Amino acid sequence: MTQNPLPFAGNPAYTRGMASDLSPSLHLSDDQATAFDAVSSLLDRTGIHLTQGFCTPAKDHPSQVAAIMGKAGSGKTMLLAQLTEAMEQAGCELVSGDYEPKTRRSKRRLAVLAPTNKAASVLRNRGVPATTIHRILYTPVYDPEYEKIAEWLNNNGDQPQIDGLGEAALERAANFYATQKSIPGALAAAGLRGSDFIIGWKRREDPLDVGFIDESSMLDARQFDDLREIFPTLILFGDPAQLAPVGQSGAMVFDGLEEAQKTMLTRIHRQSDDSPILDLAHALADPSIDFFAFERMVQDAAARDPRIICAPRVDSDLMARSPCLVWRNATRIRLINAFRRVHDAPEDSLLPGEPLICDGLELPLKHRKKRIDLEARGLIKGAQTIYLGPGKRAGFSRLHILGAEDPRVSAASIVKIEKPDEDEPFIPYAAHMGATFLHAAAVTIHKAQGSQWPDVQVFAPDLYAAAQSGRSEAGTPLWKRLAYVAITRAQERLIWVTQNRLSRPKQQLGIDDLAAPAPKFALSAEEE
Repeated sequence: MTQNPLPFAGNPAYTRGMASDLSPSLHLSDDQATAFDAVSSLLDRTGIHLTQGFCTPAKDHPSQVAAIMGKAGSGKTMLLAQLTEAMEQAGCELVSGDYEPKTRRSKRRLAVLAPTNKAASVLRNRGVPATTIHRILYTPVYDPEYEKIAEWLNNNGDQPQIDGLGEAALERAANFYATQKSIPGALAAAGLRGSDFIIGWKRREDPLDVGFIDESSMLDARQFDDLREIFPTLILFGDPAQLAPVGQSGAMVFDGLEEAQKTMLTRIHRQSDDSPILDLAHALADPSIDFFAFERMVQDAAARDPRIICAPRVDSDLMARSPCLVWRNATRIRLINAFRRVHDAPEDSLLPGEPLICDGLELPLKHRKKRIDLEARGLIKGAQTIYLGPGKRAGFSRLHILGAEDPRVSAASIVKIEKPDEDEPFIPYAAHMGATFLHAAAVTIHKAQGSQWPDVQVFAPDLYAAAQSGRSEAGTPLWKRLAYVAITRAQERLIWVTQNRLSRPKQQLGIDDLAAPAPKFALSAEEE
């Protein structure tokens, strides 16, 4: 596929004109307005006219890829939200990945995507209807009988007559869909299980239209190629100061774009609360600041602002829901085992409430359908989960997927508890095949990218070790990249842990804090 350079990059004739005319409520800085106008000009060529507020039918055009880049606090998410709203106002249909009406496929369509459930949930919490890349790559196949309900809810037919579903059930479905545009949720409200109306999953064959990809610094080359096959127009949003995907030698997918395809947001927008966390993150750009000078800055910030804390030990209570972020794998394993010991976790099983992270799927090729099913439910590599208890069958676990719209699942599991100085992990649960999990009371900073938590603990002794190693990534000292990613995972409070110690817990592990919302589709691997 060819990629057209953007005609507006570096051209002041294209800047600050269109965004300011779009809406009186739209207040953008100069660099945000430039980026908005950049995307608007690109979309104009495809027949989506944001400033005039209308679309023309899609026509074949060369592949277009652009990137909006900026550090934490530069307003990428706010700009993405404004562009999404403008696309809807122009008549574009948002694609959720749950269901696509048959008669509307001629409409212009936008999908807002993130690499992981947690990253997508960060966008949804800010009012941007996002889903994961997997949910777009793999789409559900509906039972034809129940698909009639979906089409009726989308005003594409009369109310159907379905055996076993009366007027009251269909009314519940309609009432649900009127408030939440989710077909699986509406069918669940009618009393159906996911295994009733979803009969399988298939890889998307028909292309979409426009894709907005958040946290694109996390994309690897294969994911990028998959997205370019689906979206003729692709807009990447990413932070060039983050860590590149493992195995890509410090390169991110937008590094390979022409300069004319990239727009940089340089202004750092003050939040209403003047975040000291962002102040620390951006101080790392100063080349004169070494590790010791930065730690003094953290200590000074902690002395004047309660949102920054210098702690002599890791808080084991926080680790149950917000992992301690580390650099070295050996540190991660030691902290996890210390966490389990202070919570009196048994050697041969897990306690409800222990955090896990999905490390991939161990399934043979002949079980491709099951792999797609698990991934579509949110059990993709990097998914953060909480163990709820054993399933009904040996080797199955009940799990709560953090950030997923439908968080409760039951799946065949292979849980690995790594031990210090031991080559082989201990496996308390092992199905013959299924989702593989590692413990997640502590995770590497690489795996934390794309996620945010209200409170984040950063293990400073590991960052000091990275500084002592003298390593660099893309010309920047590695410890600075690690520190930048780690501290920007904190939404409200940053805890800078200075010593290799762990506090005793003040409360028992549990799952009472994990509300169980009404499922949009109550899928369970045990039901198959």
